[in-house]
Amino acid sequence: MNLGMRNMNKQQRADLLLVMVTAFWGLSYYLTDLCLTDLPPMCLNAFRFISAFFVLGIIFHKNLFCLNLATIRYSFLVGIALSGTYVFYGYGISRTSLSNAGFICALPVVFTPVFAFLVNRTRPSRKLIACLFLCSLGLALLTLNDSLRPALGDIICLGVPICYAFDLLLTEKAVQHSEVDALGLGVCQLGVVGIITLVLSMFLEHPHLPTTPMTWGAALFLGILCSGVAFIIQSVQQQYTTASHVGLIFTLEPVFAAIVAYFFAGEVLTSRSYVGMAFMLLSLVVMEVDFPIKRQEVTME
Repeated sequence: MNLGMRNMNKQQRADLLLVMVTAFWGLSYYLTDLCLTDLPPMCLNAFRFISAFFVLGIIFHKNLFCLNLATIRYSFLVGIALSGTYVFYGYGISRTSLSNAGFICALPVVFTPVFAFLVNRTRPSRKLIACLFLCSLGLALLTLNDSLRPALGDIICLGVPICYAFDLLLTEKAVQHSEVDALGLGVCQLGVVGIITLVLSMFLEHPHLPTTPMTWGAALFLGILCSGVAFIIQSVQQQYTTASHVGLIFTLEPVFAAIVAYFFAGEVLTSRSYVGMAFMLLSLVVMEVDFPIKRQEVTME
């Protein structure tokens, strides 16, 4: 009984921490938009992930000194997938609205079961097909303009959930191995993303440090909290909660993003866009919630 209570408390604590992570990510859209007025996309990504790796690497240096080959291997793989996520994120968010970006980037909870089906060869359920239909309809209402053409930023942002779905699948597989240090994985993946995006920035941009106090503050918040703390919490807490809980919690990200965009950026969308958001959020919730089905008991007379 006591063991069951301890496990329940661990799951509740994990879910609460993941809600906090989701709130950070919802706020990150607005902060990223601020930083992109000063820093190019890959330079910003390199700054936030290298700063996160440096700060958290010092805090958890004991874990880094005890890394094994399995943790390093998975850190590299997860880091590559996460790098792709932030490449699309960096170039997409500057070319669409914050609300659109928030909802499109929240689609990994739909793409993840699709990719899991392709890998595991399991037949898609009716619920999955219905969710994909709702999500596609909502995405069309949200992103298509009157000429039925999506914004360039919307198309680029679609790369975010695709790459992040692979990130989730790789992280889930990694933390299932007893030899993998989840905390070390969370820290090391930050360094991998930082190095990859720094190399891209050196080839594609003119990297430089933030030039204003506002950009410094926003970039450090993005690095230490939205990247460092957030991804370490995700890596560690996935051991104590279920995949359905994680997916359902992550559906709150676009809600936080839309709230922040409304209050801080003054974004007001059309009625059609809000209907599209509702369909997308509905598809995400339906995907992750198991609805109980009542069965009538048959009595023998």
